[in-house]
Amino acid sequence: MTEIRWRAANHRDVAAIVALLRDDALGQNREGNDLQRYKEAFRRMSEEAANHLIVGETGGRVVATYQITFISGLSLSAARRAQVESVRVNSAMRGQGIGAALMADAEARARAAGCSLIQLTTNATRPRAHAFYTRLGFTPSHIGFKRELN
Repeated sequence: MTEIRWRAANHRDVAAIVALLRDDALGQNREGNDLQRYKEAFRRMSEEAANHLIVGETGGRVVATYQITFISGLSLSAARRAQVESVRVNSAMRGQGIGAALMADAEARARAAGCSLIQLTTNATRPRAHAFYTRLGFTPSHIGFKRELN
């Protein structure tokens, strides 16, 4: 496997992260071209203490990313949970164990933040992603719903 260094993203990473979001069958049609919009979103995310954007880099190049948000709650005996979103690995580098390393990094961060549960959503049209998360021990225990507010 390629050696990946995981770190918190910074504003200089935004263009590379957006490129990863576009490097995807779904993302190529839903991500925009206005980089300033993404930079503003990154600024807002950075101001939220429990919201973290992480990148994986090798050779000085960002090749993977994910977002992790820590959520405190009362359900499940007041469990603190980690929500993982926007998981992406450069399409040319898939199949090298980077996704598993990404999720191991997310789990380590969740444990360090005092979480007793890690959860994620994945698009219903991604059967390979579903199989990947199942291999990692995730259980498809819920049905998710979304509603656009625009």
